[in-house]
Amino acid sequence: MGSTVTNTEPASTATASSRPGYGQLLRTRGAWTFLLPGFAARQPFAMLTISIVLLVQHTTGSFGAAGATAAVTGVSMALFAPYSGRLADRYGQRAVLVPGVLAHTLAGLTLTALALAHAPLWALFAAAVPTGASVPQVGPMVRARWGVTLKDSPLMTTAAAFESVTDELTFVLGPLLATALCTTVAPAAGLVTEAALTLVGGLLFAAQKRTQPSVTGDGHARVEHTSALRVPGVRVLIATFLGIGSVFGGMQVSLAAFTESIGEPGLNGVLYGTFAAGNMLSGVVCGAIAWKAAPQHRLLVGYTALALAASALWTAHSVPLLAALGLLVGMCIAPTLITGYTLVESLVPAGARTEAFTWLTGAVALGQAAAVTVAGQLEDRLWGGAGFLVPMAGTVLALLTLVALRSRLAARSHGRTVARGVGHRAHVTVD
Repeated sequence: MGSTVTNTEPASTATASSRPGYGQLLRTRGAWTFLLPGFAARQPFAMLTISIVLLVQHTTGSFGAAGATAAVTGVSMALFAPYSGRLADRYGQRAVLVPGVLAHTLAGLTLTALALAHAPLWALFAAAVPTGASVPQVGPMVRARWGVTLKDSPLMTTAAAFESVTDELTFVLGPLLATALCTTVAPAAGLVTEAALTLVGGLLFAAQKRTQPSVTGDGHARVEHTSALRVPGVRVLIATFLGIGSVFGGMQVSLAAFTESIGEPGLNGVLYGTFAAGNMLSGVVCGAIAWKAAPQHRLLVGYTALALAASALWTAHSVPLLAALGLLVGMCIAPTLITGYTLVESLVPAGARTEAFTWLTGAVALGQAAAVTVAGQLEDRLWGGAGFLVPMAGTVLALLTLVALRSRLAARSHGRTVARGVGHRAHVTVD
């Protein structure tokens, strides 16, 4: 991390012949020491919302109350995620993760106990705030560890795609696991397991000191640290990721309501798993392709496809049709996410990229929070399946924003020297 690096071209311009594969990436020395615990520790983001929805709906009988509680958690997560990233840069990942996973475990178990005790809604909201605020931001931390492990290797491009695929895999396994536990074991089993995975995975991940980014805070060098929010393109990406979050949240609530209405709640996990599987599989393919088109163009095309597919969800009234549409929507999400993360590399100075990643993660959480709230209200007050209108509205609005502000996604010369990490002496010249 202490070396000087000059970025002369975006990683996405690598050719197929120069691009190493996933197999070579996974043979990188020391990679599995943070990949395995990191995978367990990042499950909360995929399990938390659906676990809250299923538990609170069981104890209150209302999808509106369940969605609102999950929304409070999501908003809290979205607001605190960027600060978690900044603290990790300043004080080190271990210093943030250890107290964070302990706080999240305690808050999650408290929320579970209150729900089972039929506590009033305001009490559930109060417990949901620290539960969301303390969700460990492991995904951005793993991306930062790849940077330490690989440094200037051409494998960095492959690592970026691999991390996006891993994110999608968590959305296959997380909701499936949470739904199976809540419907076959006990309504609270999803949240309890989520808390346990956070505790064990988070502490194991934090224990891997050798691969975490180094932090020096001696103050002998003055370095400029630019906030990622000052980059116009990041604000556009946040809007697009909010739309993606609306798909996740709207699908979770609406699929649960649909399967309950037909008397087959166990199909919820199957349908959501189909949606997430399409997401993951397209991510694997997207990460393996040496793209020639500019990422801005790919983002526009991919998001248009996502909006069109999401707009058809509310018309599905049978399990096979809903599964097919869900698979299609999922296949449109991963390329959009991967392209958005790829654009961060060309838009954001190196010293602000971890923060940029957490803003995008937080945007997904915020969009998901808003979606579960609105979708829950629509399912309670209108017809069954009305919640599917939320992914349509969210993606269409985000697409309009993306089209109107697409020029801000063009890479620009930053024209200054920035730090790779807070308090770091070494500089990175970004062209």
